[in-house]
Amino acid sequence: MGEKPARKLRPTLMDVARKAGVSRATASLVVRKSPLVGAETRASVEAAMAEIGYVYNLGAAGMRAARSRTIGVIIPNLSNPFFGVLLAGIDQVVDGAGLATFIAHSAESAAKQDGFVTRMREHGVDGLIVCPAAGTPPRFIEKLTDWGMPVVEALRTVGAGAVDYVGMDQSGGMEGAVARLVELGHSRIGFVTANLDHSAHDERLAAFREAMERHGTSAVEIEIDPTHAGAMALARQMAGRADAPSAWICHNDVIGLGMHRGFSDCGLSPGRDVSLIGFDNVAETDLVRPGLASVATEPVEIGVQAAKLLLRRIDNPEADVEALSVPTHFVERGSVGPA
Repeated sequence: MGEKPARKLRPTLMDVARKAGVSRATASLVVRKSPLVGAETRASVEAAMAEIGYVYNLGAAGMRAARSRTIGVIIPNLSNPFFGVLLAGIDQVVDGAGLATFIAHSAESAAKQDGFVTRMREHGVDGLIVCPAAGTPPRFIEKLTDWGMPVVEALRTVGAGAVDYVGMDQSGGMEGAVARLVELGHSRIGFVTANLDHSAHDERLAAFREAMERHGTSAVEIEIDPTHAGAMALARQMAGRADAPSAWICHNDVIGLGMHRGFSDCGLSPGRDVSLIGFDNVAETDLVRPGLASVATEPVEIGVQAAKLLLRRIDNPEADVEALSVPTHFVERGSVGPA
């Protein structure tokens, strides 16, 4: 009887790395579709995989890494278009990395948020992106880190620098909005803020106050329920008052669009009879007439950066904590005009 033919060994990841001239860690990032690898390196590794016939054993890798290849995302308000765009940015990165996303809506409830975290842990998500609900205590983030859960905060923070965070530069866009109103002759400007306790609320209000102080302009601050109905009611109330501000800046576009409708219902034309500016620059601001001026906050970019930070944290749990700030800018439309 002849000898049995020698069994051909299955190519390993180390073989791929040697062929491509990279480290095993880099080759591993490529096969796991990490966005942290440059296009040229990725192409080189993928060419080496094809040449030597390497096939990634997803089942074995999952057992070794104890990963589910899923992440959780908890957002506070699905009715606000801003968060839908933020989710699109997250999905752009997560889907490209071959992971799936569980999405939960906390409805600004810290208790509901806790429940979602428990369920996501039960399903073994590899990490979590969260925009904390209003009133979320710092202990929420402390618990996640105690459990060893990779987590990134987006837009709002309660972690005090304990975890990765992506927010926005509130001051840049706010300064542009206030400066334009002052240039148009408005000497009394109102700011309509939301009756919610979270860091983005505090940062945006502080940015408004600082801009107003720089320009020496009289300010009026009003806090309302951040809904279309609440904003419409405020606009109707202000429309009949002689002492009302001639211009308004709103905490977000939900409030801005509600006030736009409220003023219009009272026969006042935004941009002619009163100036009005929203915040976030969602697509709907360009659908009303006149268009609603707004501060662009780039939610897609916030989502992209949050997802990249989470994948980085999952791959390297000991990496330094990062805090990123996405620039904002003022977008003028017909809802602003001379005082």
